[in-house]
Amino acid sequence: MGRKLFFWTKAILAAFIIALMVRTFAFTSCTIPFSGMENSLYRGDRIIVNKWSYGLRTPLTAWFSYHRWGKCNVRKGDIAVFNNPCPENPQTPVDRREVFISRCMGLPGDTLMLAFPQLDMTPSLILSPDYKSLYAYHRNNEDLLLQTMRQLRIKGNELAGFADSTFIRSFSHYEIYLLRQKLGQTVRFRPLQNTDKENIHPFVVPRKGMKVDIYPWNIRLMQDAIARHEGRKAEIKGDTLFVDGQPAASYSFSSNYYWMVSNNSLNRNDSRQFGFVPESHLIGKAAFVWLSKDPDTGWLGGYRWNRFLQPVK
Repeated sequence: MGRKLFFWTKAILAAFIIALMVRTFAFTSCTIPFSGMENSLYRGDRIIVNKWSYGLRTPLTAWFSYHRWGKCNVRKGDIAVFNNPCPENPQTPVDRREVFISRCMGLPGDTLMLAFPQLDMTPSLILSPDYKSLYAYHRNNEDLLLQTMRQLRIKGNELAGFADSTFIRSFSHYEIYLLRQKLGQTVRFRPLQNTDKENIHPFVVPRKGMKVDIYPWNIRLMQDAIARHEGRKAEIKGDTLFVDGQPAASYSFSSNYYWMVSNNSLNRNDSRQFGFVPESHLIGKAAFVWLSKDPDTGWLGGYRWNRFLQPVK
Protein backbone atom coordinates (compact mmCIF):
# COMPACT_ATOMS: atom_id res chain seq x y z
CA MET A 1 0.00 0.00 0.00
CA GLY A 2 2.81 2.38 0.93
CA ARG A 3 4.65 1.74 -2.33
CA LYS A 4 1.49 2.39 -4.42
CA LEU A 5 0.83 5.63 -2.56
CA PHE A 6 4.43 6.70 -3.14
CA PHE A 7 4.15 5.81 -6.84
CA TRP A 8 0.93 7.81 -7.35
CA THR A 9 2.28 10.74 -5.36
CA LYS A 10 5.32 10.89 -7.64
CA ALA A 11 3.13 10.55 -10.74
CA ILE A 12 0.81 13.37 -9.68
CA LEU A 13 3.74 15.59 -8.72
CA ALA A 14 5.47 14.90 -12.06
CA ALA A 15 2.27 15.67 -13.97
CA PHE A 16 1.86 18.92 -12.05
CA ILE A 17 5.46 19.97 -12.77
CA ILE A 18 5.10 19.11 -16.47
CA ALA A 19 1.83 21.07 -16.70
CA LEU A 20 3.45 24.03 -14.95
CA MET A 21 6.45 23.93 -17.29
CA VAL A 22 4.22 23.75 -20.37
CA ARG A 23 2.12 26.68 -19.14
CA THR A 24 5.20 28.74 -18.30
CA PHE A 25 7.37 27.96 -21.31
CA ALA A 26 5.13 26.78 -24.16
CA PHE A 27 1.37 27.31 -24.14
CA THR A 28 -1.28 28.88 -21.96
CA SER A 29 -5.05 29.19 -22.06
CA CYS A 30 -6.98 32.47 -21.96
CA THR A 31 -10.65 33.39 -21.93
CA ILE A 32 -11.82 36.27 -24.13
CA PRO A 33 -13.39 38.75 -21.67
CA PHE A 34 -14.93 41.26 -24.11
CA SER A 35 -16.46 41.59 -27.58
CA GLY A 36 -13.68 43.66 -29.14
CA MET A 37 -12.38 40.83 -31.36
CA GLU A 38 -15.67 39.84 -32.98
CA ASN A 39 -16.00 38.59 -35.77
CA SER A 40 -12.83 36.52 -35.11
CA LEU A 41 -13.20 35.76 -31.40
CA TYR A 42 -16.25 36.04 -29.19
CA ARG A 43 -16.75 36.89 -25.56
CA GLY A 44 -16.31 33.69 -23.54
CA ASP A 45 -14.20 31.87 -26.14
CA ARG A 46 -11.29 29.93 -24.67
CA ILE A 47 -8.10 30.05 -26.68
CA ILE A 48 -4.64 28.51 -26.62
CA VAL A 49 -1.76 31.00 -26.82
CA ASN A 50 1.54 29.87 -28.34
CA LYS A 51 4.27 31.55 -26.28
CA TRP A 52 6.93 30.58 -28.83
CA SER A 53 5.24 32.47 -31.70
CA TYR A 54 7.43 35.54 -31.16
CA GLY A 55 10.11 33.87 -29.08
CA LEU A 56 9.84 32.84 -25.45
CA ARG A 57 9.91 35.82 -23.12
CA THR A 58 11.95 35.61 -19.93
CA PRO A 59 9.55 34.67 -17.10
CA LEU A 60 9.46 36.54 -13.78
CA THR A 61 10.25 39.93 -15.30
CA ALA A 62 10.43 41.48 -11.83
CA TRP A 63 13.57 39.38 -11.13
CA PHE A 64 15.19 39.02 -14.54
CA SER A 65 15.87 41.51 -17.32
CA TYR A 66 13.83 41.24 -20.52
CA HIS A 67 15.05 38.72 -23.10
CA ARG A 68 13.55 36.43 -25.76
CA TRP A 69 14.78 33.02 -26.84
CA GLY A 70 14.19 32.04 -30.45
CA LYS A 71 12.86 35.47 -31.37
CA CYS A 72 10.44 35.52 -34.33
CA ASN A 73 8.79 38.44 -36.11
CA VAL A 74 5.20 39.48 -35.56
CA ARG A 75 3.19 39.45 -38.79
CA LYS A 76 0.75 42.18 -39.66
CA GLY A 77 -2.75 40.87 -39.00
CA ASP A 78 -1.69 38.48 -36.22
CA ILE A 79 -4.05 38.20 -33.28
CA ALA A 80 -1.56 38.86 -30.51
CA VAL A 81 -1.82 38.40 -26.74
CA PHE A 82 0.08 40.91 -24.60
CA ASN A 83 0.23 42.46 -21.15
CA ASN A 84 -1.53 45.74 -20.43
CA PRO A 85 0.90 48.54 -21.43
CA CYS A 86 -1.01 51.11 -19.36
CA PRO A 87 -1.88 49.57 -15.95
CA GLU A 88 -3.33 51.52 -13.04
CA ASN A 89 -0.14 50.82 -11.08
CA PRO A 90 2.90 51.35 -13.36
CA GLN A 91 5.10 49.54 -10.81
CA THR A 92 3.33 46.23 -11.47
CA PRO A 93 5.78 43.81 -13.18
CA VAL A 94 4.96 43.38 -16.86
CA ASP A 95 4.15 39.66 -16.65
CA ARG A 96 1.76 40.26 -13.70
CA ARG A 97 -0.41 42.77 -15.55
CA GLU A 98 -3.77 42.17 -17.21
CA VAL A 99 -3.74 40.16 -20.43
CA PHE A 100 -5.12 41.87 -23.55
CA ILE A 101 -5.75 40.54 -27.05
CA SER A 102 -5.90 42.55 -30.28
CA ARG A 103 -4.96 42.37 -33.93
CA CYS A 104 -1.55 43.81 -34.86
CA MET A 105 -2.02 46.35 -37.66
CA GLY A 106 1.20 48.36 -37.23
CA LEU A 107 4.71 46.86 -37.18
CA PRO A 108 7.93 48.59 -36.08
CA GLY A 109 8.83 51.19 -38.71
CA ASP A 110 5.37 51.28 -40.32
CA THR A 111 3.73 54.60 -41.09
CA LEU A 112 -0.01 54.62 -40.40
CA MET A 113 -2.32 57.24 -41.87
CA LEU A 114 -4.72 57.88 -39.00
CA ALA A 115 -7.62 60.27 -38.52
CA PHE A 116 -7.81 63.11 -35.99
CA PRO A 117 -4.83 65.19 -34.89
CA GLN A 118 -3.92 64.71 -31.26
CA LEU A 119 -3.75 68.45 -30.59
CA ASP A 120 -6.49 69.64 -28.22
CA MET A 121 -7.94 66.16 -27.78
CA THR A 122 -8.13 63.91 -24.73
CA PRO A 123 -5.90 60.80 -24.90
CA SER A 124 -8.90 58.42 -24.89
CA LEU A 125 -10.22 59.93 -28.14
CA ILE A 126 -7.09 60.26 -30.26
CA LEU A 127 -6.49 58.33 -33.46
CA SER A 128 -10.00 56.99 -33.58
CA PRO A 129 -10.74 54.57 -36.45
CA ASP A 130 -14.41 55.12 -35.45
CA TYR A 131 -14.36 58.44 -37.31
CA LYS A 132 -17.15 58.20 -39.88
CA SER A 133 -16.86 59.25 -43.51
CA LEU A 134 -19.42 59.11 -46.32
CA TYR A 135 -18.95 56.60 -49.13
CA ALA A 136 -20.94 56.19 -52.35
CA TYR A 137 -21.56 52.89 -54.15
CA HIS A 138 -23.81 51.62 -56.94
CA ARG A 139 -27.35 50.85 -55.85
CA ASN A 140 -27.19 47.41 -57.53
CA ASN A 141 -24.72 46.37 -54.83
CA GLU A 142 -27.10 47.20 -51.97
CA ASP A 143 -28.27 43.64 -51.21
CA LEU A 144 -24.72 42.23 -51.33
CA LEU A 145 -23.47 45.04 -49.10
CA LEU A 146 -26.20 44.50 -46.51
CA GLN A 147 -25.47 40.77 -46.45
CA THR A 148 -21.74 41.42 -45.99
CA MET A 149 -22.42 43.96 -43.24
CA ARG A 150 -24.45 41.33 -41.38
CA GLN A 151 -21.61 38.79 -41.75
CA LEU A 152 -19.08 41.30 -40.40
CA ARG A 153 -21.53 42.48 -37.73
CA ILE A 154 -21.30 46.09 -38.89
CA LYS A 155 -24.32 47.89 -37.46
CA GLY A 156 -25.70 51.41 -37.17
CA ASN A 157 -24.70 52.43 -40.71
CA GLU A 158 -28.02 53.72 -41.98
CA LEU A 159 -28.50 54.86 -45.57
CA ALA A 160 -27.42 58.51 -45.61
CA GLY A 161 -28.83 59.39 -49.02
CA PHE A 162 -28.97 58.53 -52.70
CA ALA A 163 -28.58 60.22 -56.06
CA ASP A 164 -29.54 58.63 -59.36
CA SER A 165 -27.96 55.14 -59.31
CA THR A 166 -25.78 55.84 -56.24
CA PHE A 167 -26.41 55.03 -52.58
CA ILE A 168 -24.51 56.73 -49.75
CA ARG A 169 -23.60 55.32 -46.33
CA SER A 170 -21.19 56.32 -43.58
CA PHE A 171 -18.43 53.94 -42.50
CA SER A 172 -15.46 54.22 -40.17
CA HIS A 173 -11.95 53.71 -41.54
CA TYR A 174 -11.81 50.23 -40.05
CA GLU A 175 -15.28 49.25 -41.27
CA ILE A 176 -14.47 50.26 -44.84
CA TYR A 177 -11.21 48.33 -44.51
CA LEU A 178 -13.10 45.17 -43.49
CA LEU A 179 -15.64 45.61 -46.29
CA ARG A 180 -12.96 46.09 -48.95
CA GLN A 181 -11.08 43.03 -47.68
CA LYS A 182 -14.27 40.96 -47.89
CA LEU A 183 -15.72 42.32 -51.15
CA GLY A 184 -12.57 43.05 -53.13
CA GLN A 185 -13.47 44.75 -56.42
CA THR A 186 -17.05 43.46 -56.37
CA VAL A 187 -18.28 46.67 -54.73
CA ARG A 188 -16.46 49.92 -55.41
CA PHE A 189 -16.65 52.54 -52.66
CA ARG A 190 -16.04 56.20 -53.50
CA PRO A 191 -15.21 58.54 -50.58
CA LEU A 192 -17.24 61.75 -50.70
CA GLN A 193 -15.48 63.79 -48.02
CA ASN A 194 -12.14 64.76 -49.53
CA THR A 195 -11.72 67.37 -46.78
CA ASP A 196 -11.13 64.46 -44.38
CA LYS A 197 -7.58 64.33 -45.71
CA GLU A 198 -6.87 67.44 -43.65
CA ASN A 199 -7.57 65.39 -40.50
CA ILE A 200 -5.39 62.45 -41.46
CA HIS A 201 -1.71 62.48 -40.50
CA PRO A 202 1.19 60.01 -40.66
CA PHE A 203 1.99 58.23 -37.40
CA VAL A 204 5.22 56.26 -37.32
CA VAL A 205 5.30 53.06 -35.25
CA PRO A 206 8.71 53.21 -33.50
CA ARG A 207 11.43 50.73 -34.43
CA LYS A 208 14.50 50.10 -32.27
CA GLY A 209 17.18 52.68 -33.11
CA MET A 210 14.77 54.64 -35.32
CA LYS A 211 14.53 58.42 -34.98
CA VAL A 212 10.90 59.55 -35.01
CA ASP A 213 10.09 63.21 -35.65
CA ILE A 214 7.71 64.96 -33.26
CA TYR A 215 4.74 66.86 -34.68
CA PRO A 216 1.70 68.55 -33.11
CA TRP A 217 -0.45 65.54 -34.04
CA ASN A 218 1.81 62.88 -32.45
CA ILE A 219 3.29 64.81 -29.53
CA ARG A 220 1.02 63.29 -26.86
CA LEU A 221 1.50 59.76 -28.13
CA MET A 222 5.27 60.28 -28.22
CA GLN A 223 5.32 61.76 -24.72
CA ASP A 224 3.38 58.81 -23.35
CA ALA A 225 5.62 56.20 -25.01
CA ILE A 226 8.86 57.90 -23.95
CA ALA A 227 7.77 58.44 -20.34
CA ARG A 228 5.94 55.14 -19.83
CA HIS A 229 8.08 52.66 -21.77
CA GLU A 230 11.45 54.29 -22.42
CA GLY A 231 11.94 55.29 -18.78
CA ARG A 232 12.77 58.91 -19.58
CA LYS A 233 11.32 62.09 -18.16
CA ALA A 234 9.07 63.51 -20.87
CA GLU A 235 6.65 66.41 -20.56
CA ILE A 236 4.83 68.79 -22.88
CA LYS A 237 5.19 72.54 -22.36
CA GLY A 238 3.11 74.56 -24.75
CA ASP A 239 3.64 72.93 -28.15
CA THR A 240 7.10 71.52 -27.34
CA LEU A 241 8.13 68.11 -25.99
CA PHE A 242 10.91 68.15 -23.41
CA VAL A 243 12.88 64.93 -22.80
CA ASP A 244 15.05 64.97 -19.67
CA GLY A 245 14.58 68.74 -19.55
CA GLN A 246 15.73 69.37 -23.13
CA PRO A 247 13.46 70.35 -26.05
CA ALA A 248 13.19 67.49 -28.52
CA ALA A 249 12.29 67.69 -32.22
CA SER A 250 12.74 63.92 -32.57
CA TYR A 251 13.49 60.86 -30.46
CA SER A 252 15.39 57.60 -31.08
CA PHE A 253 13.63 54.64 -29.51
CA SER A 254 15.41 51.81 -27.69
CA SER A 255 12.79 49.13 -28.43
CA ASN A 256 10.34 47.91 -31.06
CA TYR A 257 6.69 48.86 -30.74
CA TYR A 258 3.39 47.70 -32.25
CA TRP A 259 -0.03 49.20 -33.00
CA MET A 260 -2.91 46.96 -31.91
CA VAL A 261 -6.56 47.34 -32.92
CA SER A 262 -9.84 45.65 -32.06
CA ASN A 263 -11.99 44.06 -34.75
CA ASN A 264 -14.99 45.88 -33.28
CA SER A 265 -14.47 49.57 -34.04
CA LEU A 266 -16.70 50.58 -31.12
CA ASN A 267 -14.45 48.83 -28.61
CA ARG A 268 -11.67 51.17 -27.52
CA ASN A 269 -9.63 48.64 -25.59
CA ASP A 270 -6.74 48.89 -28.05
CA SER A 271 -3.94 51.25 -29.11
CA ARG A 272 -6.39 54.13 -29.48
CA GLN A 273 -6.60 54.03 -25.70
CA PHE A 274 -3.23 52.77 -24.46
CA GLY A 275 -0.92 53.77 -27.33
CA PHE A 276 1.99 51.74 -28.63
CA VAL A 277 2.63 48.24 -27.28
CA PRO A 278 6.32 47.55 -26.51
CA GLU A 279 7.88 44.30 -27.71
CA SER A 280 8.59 43.34 -24.09
CA HIS A 281 4.84 43.14 -23.42
CA LEU A 282 4.13 40.51 -26.12
CA ILE A 283 3.15 37.08 -24.75
CA GLY A 284 2.37 35.16 -27.92
CA LYS A 285 -0.04 34.53 -30.74
CA ALA A 286 -3.58 33.16 -30.44
CA ALA A 287 -3.20 29.64 -31.86
CA PHE A 288 -6.71 28.19 -31.84
CA VAL A 289 -10.05 28.13 -30.03
CA TRP A 290 -10.44 25.05 -27.89
CA LEU A 291 -13.88 25.91 -26.47
CA SER A 292 -16.39 28.25 -28.07
CA LYS A 293 -19.82 29.48 -27.02
CA ASP A 294 -20.60 30.92 -30.42
CA PRO A 295 -23.99 29.49 -31.50
CA ASP A 296 -22.95 29.46 -35.16
CA THR A 297 -20.07 27.03 -34.60
CA GLY A 298 -21.21 25.01 -31.60
CA TRP A 299 -19.06 24.22 -28.59
CA LEU A 300 -15.90 23.34 -30.49
CA GLY A 301 -13.93 26.15 -32.07
CA GLY A 302 -12.42 24.20 -34.99
CA TYR A 303 -14.43 26.09 -37.59
CA ARG A 304 -13.03 29.46 -36.50
CA TRP A 305 -9.54 28.03 -36.02
CA ASN A 306 -8.99 28.21 -39.77
CA ARG A 307 -10.36 31.73 -39.94
CA PHE A 308 -8.35 33.60 -37.32
CA LEU A 309 -5.10 31.63 -37.40
CA GLN A 310 -4.09 33.35 -40.65
CA PRO A 311 -3.18 37.04 -40.48
CA VAL A 312 -5.25 39.62 -42.33
CA LYS A 313 -3.55 40.40 -45.63
